[in-house]
Amino acid sequence: MKQRYKVTLAYDGTNYVGFQRQINGNSIQAEIEKALKKMTKGLSIAIVASGRTDSGVHAKGQVIHFDYPCQLEEHSLKQALNSLLPSDIRICLVEKVSQLFHARYHTCQKMYHYRVSLGDVQSPFLSRYALHHRYSVDISKMNEALGDIIGEHDFTSFCSTKSDKDNKVRCIKHASVEYDEEHNELVFVFIGDGFLYNMVRILVGTTLQIGDGLKPVHELRRLLEAKDRRQAGPTALAHGLYLMRVDYKAPEYWFQTYEENKRIGYND
Repeated sequence: MKQRYKVTLAYDGTNYVGFQRQINGNSIQAEIEKALKKMTKGLSIAIVASGRTDSGVHAKGQVIHFDYPCQLEEHSLKQALNSLLPSDIRICLVEKVSQLFHARYHTCQKMYHYRVSLGDVQSPFLSRYALHHRYSVDISKMNEALGDIIGEHDFTSFCSTKSDKDNKVRCIKHASVEYDEEHNELVFVFIGDGFLYNMVRILVGTTLQIGDGLKPVHELRRLLEAKDRRQAGPTALAHGLYLMRVDYKAPEYWFQTYEENKRIGYND
């Protein structure tokens, strides 16, 4: 009898074309499915993720689900997968769940971080994990600007033109930037019920322009109303972005959440 597992994992996205399997390079999905195929002696098992991450994007709390052909203890499955996966992909938590659970359509919110290293010279040990921004910034202005995106808005101006989503309304519950004095870094924090393609990276790129004094404080508010990607700032590079956490509603809400999220396309 098949058992569905919910798996939380972390990965360094540097060497991958993204989470989703693609023909132009290796992906996180391909590595996990390859490991599962070895465990089942040739059986192909498809995994479903909470959402896709782009090439170079990292994760500390990505969530997937898959159906395994037999019952395994969570700890045994975790150990087996980690023994077969490359060292830049780690299984952090394995949980047995109902067949009703869906890693993508049962999400209720996600948290992303974006890291920006400051100073004239970036440490070579950060070059794959944080955007380098050598200019001084006004953090108070950036936080004031980010306050304008809290709530439900149409984020067309902050979505890649390559997106296939018709509905670009999302609800942001938290948006801020903090200064990490120990590492001389900015850490952007975004929590929302869903995110569009490149949305966080475009928000960061535009907010940094505000911090530099190149754009007015309430530029994000204006761009929300403009609904025009061409007017927003640059898309910040992928390697500073981290999927930190994916939250799910309680099982009694799974059917309702699945149908609603599938309808409006809250799966990045």
